[in-house]
Amino acid sequence: MSVVMGVDSSTQSCTVTLHESDTGALLGTASAPHPPTAPPLSEQNPEAWWSALVEALPRACERAGCKPSDIAALSIAAQHHGMVVLDRSDRILRPAKLWNDTTSFEYAHQLISALGREEWATRVGSVPNSSLTIAKVAWFAAREPELFAQLSHLMLPHDWLTFQLTGLKTTDRADASGTGYFNLVDNRWRPDVLELVDSTVDWELMLPVVMGPDQSAGFADTARAAELGLDSRTLVGCGTGDQAAAALALGTKPGDIVVSLGTSGTVYGQSPFPVIDPTGFVEGAANATGGFQPIVVTLNAAKVTDTFGRLMGVNHEELSSLAIAADQSIRDRPLLASFLDTERSPDRPNSRGLLGGLSSTTSREELALAAFEGVVLGLHRGFVRLRELGVDASGRLLITGGAAKSQGYQRVIANIFSHAVSMSTTNGSLDSARGAAIQAAAVLRNATVASVSHEWAPATPVVVEPETRTSGFLEGLLERYERIADVEALDGMWSIV
Repeated sequence: MSVVMGVDSSTQSCTVTLHESDTGALLGTASAPHPPTAPPLSEQNPEAWWSALVEALPRACERAGCKPSDIAALSIAAQHHGMVVLDRSDRILRPAKLWNDTTSFEYAHQLISALGREEWATRVGSVPNSSLTIAKVAWFAAREPELFAQLSHLMLPHDWLTFQLTGLKTTDRADASGTGYFNLVDNRWRPDVLELVDSTVDWELMLPVVMGPDQSAGFADTARAAELGLDSRTLVGCGTGDQAAAALALGTKPGDIVVSLGTSGTVYGQSPFPVIDPTGFVEGAANATGGFQPIVVTLNAAKVTDTFGRLMGVNHEELSSLAIAADQSIRDRPLLASFLDTERSPDRPNSRGLLGGLSSTTSREELALAAFEGVVLGLHRGFVRLRELGVDASGRLLITGGAAKSQGYQRVIANIFSHAVSMSTTNGSLDSARGAAIQAAAVLRNATVASVSHEWAPATPVVVEPETRTSGFLEGLLERYERIADVEALDGMWSIV
């Protein structure tokens, strides 16, 4: 038996998981926090990610009964879209702008104006918004020109962490597809769109090599890898973004729809063909096995129910119980547009949440239900758009993420999506790290990532069935939500959009 390691370097923390390479059995896990951050300004020093890895690894090894030098292969998953910028000496020029930093929204709109939405979708599979890396690069060039002039290497979070281990500047196509300057169909960088930011820069020299899904990124043979206690012969997988890694851990295939419930929320499918949305609502992302993973990302998910729990003086379990007890037959009950901390899908960089339908008879149960429904209705909008673009939704509806065990979310998702909800028997909060470990096992065994994902796929039993509702009832709920969600706060004023 060999030990493989997966790392999930997320917005909140670094999680390390250790597994048997053949069976995927979990041997040990540990996490260490990252500095807290929240939009609109959301930045972290990449060195904080490294420090968290240094803290988490020995604790995971202790729980697994092994040493870091026993790890035969590893791979790193990390938050998508973040901008890591280095100078010629590979020094970090500034804190990394994270995926949920929305300060670059005006530069995203400038980029859209330069080419138009359809041309952007054709060139890179997505339309710029403040989350995509290219908008952050435009912000960097405009706001910090002296530092920008020193830029020599442009990386993503998982690229930088892999670089610390191997000394090589690499990435993978799934994470690259979220930059806004990579063509996921041709699998090549598009420096021509980066030239819209600065036409004097040789962008191709600044970008990492894009590895195939089954390739190794090298060996953990740097001085920093030695500080972790890793053997210099430890193989390093190509790594990927956290959502692509989670899809590996779940063993997803075309037909499956995944709803991920963390601080933010996502809904995505798997497709053998590229899915391009000229409206920009769906990001035409690649997956970690060579296919495609069209995805919709919302900035507000579990943080919404956390906020309502705090305001109502209850914990999450109590909030969930209140929501389940609510009388859903009341057609004019409160509904929430849950854009608390700006929003990405839809692109609302100035938005705030809006609760509509209050009356003097509104109950605590109805308010609790509104919190859950506000999150889920936003994700359902993404699900509808995925289907409109031809994404197969005939398979499982899987939920994952830190809030997936919430009965409130489970029941509301089943009812609004009108589909039985399934959940992995493994710990959903470990999915991204487990997906990275699948990459590690694949390079160790000289196998494909897809085959190991299939071998390690967990059982996904149904946890809740949808309650019987008339189609008119659901349509009425969706129509009311659309009216509330199309009200946006701009400069302190309410306006209909």
